[in-house]
Amino acid sequence: MLIPAEQELLKHTDTINGLLARYGVKFSLYKNNTFKEQLFPFDAIPRIIEKEEFAYLERGLKQRARALNEFLKDIYGPKKIVKDNVVPEDFIFLSKGYMAECDGVLPPKGIYNHISGIDLVKGKDGSWFILEDNLRVPSGASYPLIAREICRICSPETFRDIHIDDNRNYAQLLRRTMDYVNCGGLTVVLTPGRYNSAYFEHSYLAEKTGAKLVTGQDLVVEDNIVYYKNYDGKKERVGAIYRRISDDYLDPLNFNGESLIGVPHVYDAFRAGNVAILNALGNGVADDKGIYYFVPKMIRYYLGEEPILHNAPTYLPFYEEDRKYCDAHFDELVWKDVSEAGGYGVVFASSMTPEQKADFKARLAEDPRRFIAQNVIDFQDLDILDGGKRVPRKADLRAFVLLADEPLVWHSGLTRYTTKPDSFIVNSSQGGGFKDTWVLSR
Repeated sequence: MLIPAEQELLKHTDTINGLLARYGVKFSLYKNNTFKEQLFPFDAIPRIIEKEEFAYLERGLKQRARALNEFLKDIYGPKKIVKDNVVPEDFIFLSKGYMAECDGVLPPKGIYNHISGIDLVKGKDGSWFILEDNLRVPSGASYPLIAREICRICSPETFRDIHIDDNRNYAQLLRRTMDYVNCGGLTVVLTPGRYNSAYFEHSYLAEKTGAKLVTGQDLVVEDNIVYYKNYDGKKERVGAIYRRISDDYLDPLNFNGESLIGVPHVYDAFRAGNVAILNALGNGVADDKGIYYFVPKMIRYYLGEEPILHNAPTYLPFYEEDRKYCDAHFDELVWKDVSEAGGYGVVFASSMTPEQKADFKARLAEDPRRFIAQNVIDFQDLDILDGGKRVPRKADLRAFVLLADEPLVWHSGLTRYTTKPDSFIVNSSQGGGFKDTWVLSR
C-alpha cells in the first residue's frame, strides 16, 4: 500500500524519466561491433528498507567486504588459505580473474576492493541472501543518486515530511576513499570513453567528487610517476586513479598489448607504490562465482566470526558430494557459468530441452570447475508501474561498500527489477530497470 509521500511522487513519473533522459542517464551496449544506447528506465515506486533491517545489512556487508579484502591480500601474498586447505588451489590459479602479475604487489594501505558492489535478494520469508560480489569495476551508484536528485526537484513535497536517510553523500564517501589511498597528487576518474556502457556514471561521479575525468591519452608515465597532461601541455602528478577500465586493457605494456584505451606503464607506477588504483588489479579472483562458495569460510578464517549475511544455497560440482546432489536435483537448480557476468551464462535447468540438458551435462563433466549450481530462490517481487498499472516484478539490491580508514556502507543502493513478468534476470544489460532505495531514518 502506498504511503502519501509515494503517491505524490508517482504523479511526476513521466517528468522524472524525461529529465533522466535529457541528462543522459542511459545504459550503453557495444556488442557485435554495434553501439546501442538505451534508456535505463526508472520506476518511481521506491524500495523501502526499515532502519533496523538496514543496520543488520550494514553489519553483514562490512564484514563481507573486510573478509574479501583479506582474501585478496593473502592470495597475492602468503596464500595461507590455500596452504591450510580452506580453498582449493584450482579455484585460485585456474580462475580467469587471477593475475599472476599482481603476486607480491601490495596496494597503498593494503586495500584492494575499495568499492564493492554486493548484490542481494530478499526471500519471501524476509531472509536476505547474497547472490554475488562485484569487486572489479562495480557500477550503478550514480543512477539512484541522480534519480533522487531529480525526484527532489520534481516533487520536493515528497521529501519534506518523509524520514529517510539522505543518499547525497555517496560522492563524499567515494572522495574519502580516494583521498585515503592517494599517493600524492591529483585524483582522476579514468574512462575508456563515451562508448562504454557506464560512461554517464564516469562523468557524473567525476563531477560530484571533484576528480578530473580523463582518458588514457590524458595520462603519461615518466620514471614510474603518473602525470596528467592538461590542455596547454602542463603536467600535474596523479596520486589516485579511479579506473573504469578492465584489468586487461589498463596497461598495454604489461597486459593486453592491443589495448588503445589504457596507459602504458601505469602498472609499473602502481607496483612502485607511486599511485593508487581503485579498485586494485586482480580482484576478479575474489568475485569469481566459484570463489563465492567459499566466502563464508573466508569470514571464519580471516575474521574469526560467523557470517552475518548468507549465500544462496550453492553447490560445486567440483566436489563429489555436491556433484551427486546436482545429478539428483538437476532440474530444480539454476546453473551459472563462473566466467560470465551481466546476467549472461545463467540458465534454469527446468527451462532446458532434453538436448540442451544432455549438452550441458557433457560440458559439466568435462569441466566441473566452470559451473556452480544454486537452489532457485523465489525472491520478493516489488511493484512497478507498467502502462499505468501496478504489477509485481522480481528485484534485487546492489549495495555499495567502500573501504577507507574504516568500512563505509552507503545508505541507499541500486534496486534493479526485471521488466518481464516471468524472468528472474534483473541486469540492465538484459533490459531491466531501476528504482530508488529508501532507507528509513527512524
